[in-house]
Amino acid sequence: MQVIIQPQDGVAPLLKAIKRARKTLDIVIFRFDIDAVEEALTEAIGRGVAVRALIAHTNRGGASKLRKLESRLLKAGVTLSRTADDMVRYHGKLLIIDRKLAFVLGFNYTRQDIEKSRSLGLVTRNPKVVRDIIRVIDADHDRIDLKIKSTRVVVSPENARERLTEFIKRARRELLIYDMNVSDDGMIALLKKRAEAGVKVRVLGGVEKKWLSELPWRVRPLKTMKLHVRCLVRDRQAAFVGSQSLRKLELDQRREVGMITKDRRTVNQIAQVFDADWKANRG
Repeated sequence: MQVIIQPQDGVAPLLKAIKRARKTLDIVIFRFDIDAVEEALTEAIGRGVAVRALIAHTNRGGASKLRKLESRLLKAGVTLSRTADDMVRYHGKLLIIDRKLAFVLGFNYTRQDIEKSRSLGLVTRNPKVVRDIIRVIDADHDRIDLKIKSTRVVVSPENARERLTEFIKRARRELLIYDMNVSDDGMIALLKKRAEAGVKVRVLGGVEKKWLSELPWRVRPLKTMKLHVRCLVRDRQAAFVGSQSLRKLELDQRREVGMITKDRRTVNQIAQVFDADWKANRG
């Protein structure tokens, strides 16, 4: 297990993985503007790698850029599909190398997210997790039903509410949350219950205003840089990183993908980043 921490890690981990691909490469794109990644994908095709891209049918203000990207990738030899329009948005960010290495990212393939924003990504070789991430991509390429087996793979709308509810319920001492807009009533009620049971809840980002006056927890906006990740750390023993906020739309009506890890080193790294950001954004 590996964690990518932005902006300090930059695009290097992605480029390194793409350049090491030997047989297959799958990528899921919501936003994209990094030439080096596009060049690396083209080079992979040149050395015989079968590159498959799943591109969102739309994003706010950037649909025309996605269509131009599709044209370039098709010309380069990428096997390409566009996501269906039966969900409000396809927002997951994924990369699979040789069907053995999976990247589940909180950030897009953009300079803004990678160079100027606080974000995270998880990288794993766990076969069960990799297989389920591949199932997500296959289902959305082929427009077929999706069944997730691993308890560590969190996919909206299939299982995100259930998995994240269970994740929060298990907190006994502390919950650290990166989220731009915690607003789902059910999730907030659950967080409130955990806080009333003695769990220290801290949020870097935002909570819907109607709840702020009655919540027994602390909320700080991230002012030092843009926030572009959704992350929960439970008791410094488990962490969730993904694309879904604790918002009804993202839990129930959009394609979002995240992952839960209990890898001690990874969880500690994420908690340390949160602690540093919390301290830097006080006052």
